[in-house]
Amino acid sequence: MNTQNRSAAFLLTQIATSLWVGTAIFLALLFALNIFISLVFANRIFPGVSMKGISLSGMSQEEAAVNIASSYNFPHTGKIMLTDGARTWVVSPADLGFFLDPQASAYAAFEAGRHGSILEILTNRFTLLTQGEIEVSPTFIYNEIVALNYLNGLAAQINQPLREASISISGTEVMVTNGQVGRVLDVGSSLASIARQIELMQDGVVPLSIIESAPTVLEATAEGDLVRTILSQPLKLTLPAELSGQSGSWEIQPDALAKMLRFERVANGGQTSLQVVVSRPLMHAYLESIRDKTDAVPENARFIFNDDTRQLDLLTPAVIGRTLNIQASIDSINQSVKTGAHSAALVFDLTQPAVTDKMTGAELGITELVYAYTTYFRGSSADRVQNIKAASASFHGLLIPPGGVLSMADELGDISLDNGYAEALIILGDQTIKGVGGGVCQVSTALFRTAYYAGYEILERHAHAYRVGYYEQTASGHNPNLAGLDATVFVPLVDFKFRNDTDYWLLMETYVSTSNSSLTWKFYSTSDDRVVNSETSGLTNIVESPEPLYRENPELPTGTVKQVDYAVEGADVVVRRTVTRNGTILHQDTFTTHYDAWRDIFEYGPGTEGMPPKE
Repeated sequence: MNTQNRSAAFLLTQIATSLWVGTAIFLALLFALNIFISLVFANRIFPGVSMKGISLSGMSQEEAAVNIASSYNFPHTGKIMLTDGARTWVVSPADLGFFLDPQASAYAAFEAGRHGSILEILTNRFTLLTQGEIEVSPTFIYNEIVALNYLNGLAAQINQPLREASISISGTEVMVTNGQVGRVLDVGSSLASIARQIELMQDGVVPLSIIESAPTVLEATAEGDLVRTILSQPLKLTLPAELSGQSGSWEIQPDALAKMLRFERVANGGQTSLQVVVSRPLMHAYLESIRDKTDAVPENARFIFNDDTRQLDLLTPAVIGRTLNIQASIDSINQSVKTGAHSAALVFDLTQPAVTDKMTGAELGITELVYAYTTYFRGSSADRVQNIKAASASFHGLLIPPGGVLSMADELGDISLDNGYAEALIILGDQTIKGVGGGVCQVSTALFRTAYYAGYEILERHAHAYRVGYYEQTASGHNPNLAGLDATVFVPLVDFKFRNDTDYWLLMETYVSTSNSSLTWKFYSTSDDRVVNSETSGLTNIVESPEPLYRENPELPTGTVKQVDYAVEGADVVVRRTVTRNGTILHQDTFTTHYDAWRDIFEYGPGTEGMPPKE
């Protein structure tokens, strides 16, 4: 090794030795300083320790606790403003369970620089000597139960239940309750916000956390006003425009309508509102209850054959058949209700009649009088004549289609006082009594004979129990050979029916003459050249009338005797008819009738002298 290299090595060795020696001396001084500080501040806070700007250097823990307690009034004097929109609550941290712990805070100051590894302790103490400051945070006690109780008290003021808007009806009074947003104080989130503010050790504003839930429908005032409008007048149900020629309307009074109204939630443009409608089940029941008045079977127009022009003159316009479409009608009613209207058009399924007002005799094959027959009812009471008029009017202008069957019972319908009938004598069982519709058989007998002699097919005919004098009257007197050509109708049990077995429509006209005591029945159609041959056996197996019967009637005054039934002989009659056309037999009928013998019956008032007569 040359001299230069030996000099360099020696120099490096000297430097390293100096560094080791210096380090050792420094460490020794640190240890000495540490021991010195530990001895001097064994029971006191190290120099340079402060808490929020308050120096605690050299104080014992007891002294520091007193100093901290007197210096930190924030828990009691601080102001935290809790807010919920415009509402505010100002509280101190202490009100929320935040308190300073002076002893714990003093202990934290005392422990500054005393814990950690030996190097950390030495470094902290060196910092204290060279820089002279260590900041220690105060220690607080947080009683969460106090804060929780306070916030629960606020929740009682803040929380409100979710409420949907609603409309109720009492009678016809409409009450509206608007909706309400549901609000709930989020206690957990609010506690966290409060804690963050208090940690800053300064006054501040803390917005409370609120969980809100909006109702589906918030506002119902407008719909409530609409309901009040709806219930201010009755709801009128009308026929649709296509039935404008027919009459009919029905009103639902407000108190009844109110019970049918319901409210539905309807979404529109992202918003939901209440909408008033009628209850389908309740309106369905109501419409069903008036169906007998709303519905109508199609009725052909009625005509009179003008014997001069040989054309048809309109007597009664045709009736379009209608069947109430309940579901569609409810839809129509709801559309009107939604706008506050006081009328709604019902919806019908329509059926056009076979014969309309504009049809002609040529189209129907009604071109001539094919037969007419007249019966007489001399001696009839005014009530009996009234019933003959009422019953015969049901058939005046009536049309029967080719192949159609006429049922007198169907056409007569309800024989009642309300339909223009009166009480008159009728045969019931083994006696003649007063009943509604007495005299209708004059009409059925006239129709039977017209159809019989015109050659139409007879389907159902019933004779009377005994011979009735009216039905054997002629224009000039009495003809017993008419016996066996009567027909009785007792709606709905006993009927008379015949068929229009031609290729043409049949028009019937009826005419009652009170001056002549007659009923004339006319058939208009087109003759198909049928010929009727009729013969009768006359009265056979004649039976004499029984002895007269006398019976007391407590409704008659004393001294009054009244004959209520008249004697007539019993007999059997057979009537035969043959209908031909161009030599071909169309019908052959045999009508066999048995008439009971009938007695005179007299009624008298109680105590009438000589009644009953002695044999």
